[in-house]
Amino acid sequence: MQVTETVNSGLKRQIKVTVPASDLEARLQTRLYEAKDKVKLNGFRPGKVPVQHLRKMYGRSFMAELVNEILSDSTRSIIQERGEKPAMQPEISMTEDEQEAEKVLEGKADFEFSLDYEVIPPIEIKDMSGIEITRQVYEVPAEEVEDQVKRIADSARNYETKKGKAEKGDRVTIDYIGRIDGEAFEGGAAEDSHLVLGSYQFIEGFEDQLIGASAGDDRDVKVTFPEEYAAAHLAGREAVFEVKVKEVAAPGELEINDELAQQLGVESADKLREIVRGQIENQFGSVTRQKTKRQLLDALDEAYKFEAPSKLVEAEFQNIWTQVTRDLEQAGRSFEDEDTTEEEARAEYQRLAERRVRLGLVLAEIGEKAGVQVTDEEMQRALIETIRRYPQNQQQQVYEHFQNNPGALANVRAPLFEEKVVDHLMTEVKVTEQKVTRDELMADDEDDAETKAADEAKPAKKKAPAKKKTAKKDESEDTSEA
Repeated sequence: MQVTETVNSGLKRQIKVTVPASDLEARLQTRLYEAKDKVKLNGFRPGKVPVQHLRKMYGRSFMAELVNEILSDSTRSIIQERGEKPAMQPEISMTEDEQEAEKVLEGKADFEFSLDYEVIPPIEIKDMSGIEITRQVYEVPAEEVEDQVKRIADSARNYETKKGKAEKGDRVTIDYIGRIDGEAFEGGAAEDSHLVLGSYQFIEGFEDQLIGASAGDDRDVKVTFPEEYAAAHLAGREAVFEVKVKEVAAPGELEINDELAQQLGVESADKLREIVRGQIENQFGSVTRQKTKRQLLDALDEAYKFEAPSKLVEAEFQNIWTQVTRDLEQAGRSFEDEDTTEEEARAEYQRLAERRVRLGLVLAEIGEKAGVQVTDEEMQRALIETIRRYPQNQQQQVYEHFQNNPGALANVRAPLFEEKVVDHLMTEVKVTEQKVTRDELMADDEDDAETKAADEAKPAKKKAPAKKKTAKKDESEDTSEA
């Protein structure tokens, strides 16, 4: 087998491989003799089938098998011998001429093919001790914990049916159906829906028009959907909801005590406060973690400047671009609505793709050199967590998909590995804690938001609101964590 490098430019490589016809013939003869003692043919005793007869019957299929084996084995061995790390699986090119291909299968011509690939550039691990990271910490005050406990208690508050008109703070039970231009629309109807007047769960103006209603009343509630409502077919439209008030109930007294805690499945009010504090601290701790991580990634981005493999960048860009355009389509928005153009957006996401690929290669190299490992137990926990995000009737199918697709499992492992590498790097850089207010911790300026987009799974420049399924108010935007 003759191996010749034909392209060595930057990260691009092309290797031409020639397997002489004589080598193919020798391999075929070996294969035929191996098959001679195994093949059973009518009219021949076991092991007595003439090789030429075998060749006539199976020579072409055996040669096709040998060609596939050569492609698989030689690709791997050639790259190993060269000591290179391909960025992606090499592209294999060979003749498309049917006559030439037939000659190869008949053993009458040399087998020639080429390997095209990009290599991962050598990455020299740098000293990180000079990097300084500020870790913002928000100490949750008791008042914030108490406010959250009150909200939980309020959600579990008892309501008692009352006679008379509904007031702010009362809960009404209603049936409703929404119409635009006289036609009912999807997601605009419900039965036995509970609504606390003044909670502002529904579109602005909806609840106010039910104040003063009594059980048995029918009301037409007129509202206008916001111009930037998530469901594009409803945005800015006027609607009339035909509402049937079935019950008016007054709120019971709000008491935070052991009895309430036990109704919520907790042993005591103190334990409830402890759990709530832990949840709040975890939420803000996650924000602290991600902002700290972004600082670290920014430092790595500044420290490591090298050409990233174009194929990896293009693949990453396509992943990003598919998600961005899908988000815009689902929200019924355009690039102009996002104060940009498609050309500008493409350029921005191209830069983000390059950054993500480069940082991914750096983290992989650092993790490998540091011996970072993801354990089987960690993988199993992550896999279970991933599967639980799917409906129960799909979970077995999803589990089998992961078991049968190493690439899918690799996608589960990747974020675990990255977080462990980040933990490793945090022990090497200088971290200074800074106590901040809640607003300071949650603040994101535009530059920070761009970096955030570079490192998250859904890097849209401006997140589009998620679709609502009912007439409820469009309360929040899809703000994926960084």
